[in-house]
Amino acid sequence: MIARVLQPEGWTRPRGYANGISASGRLIFVAGQIGWDERERMVEGGFVPQVRQALKNVVAVLAVDGARPEHLVRLTWYVTDREAYLGAGAALGAAYREVIGKHYPAMSAVQVKALMETGALVEIEATAVVP
Repeated sequence: MIARVLQPEGWTRPRGYANGISASGRLIFVAGQIGWDERERMVEGGFVPQVRQALKNVVAVLAVDGARPEHLVRLTWYVTDREAYLGAGAALGAAYREVIGKHYPAMSAVQVKALMETGALVEIEATAVVP
């Protein structure tokens, strides 16, 4: 993939995401993934375990078409508890790096009142560009 991080001159470098990505190739759009396994059983343990599972689900969908985490260009996170997201800090970063690695696409995080599946605390949708 031909990709370039877009970092405006003089801007503080973001931690854990990119302000923008420029890429060319084949597009893959991944529907919102939540913290359940392949049998639709929600993982236990709260916010961070659900994030880890949702990211694993994103990676599994990408793999069906030969894509890998480094092909991600955008992630959108929908969280039901802003404080849980902000308070997860190091544990959230560790879960992210465990699944995605040290690849940081453009990201947005939005607090929502609720998600469609009972017990879901986070939903993550993704866009990838594959060479």
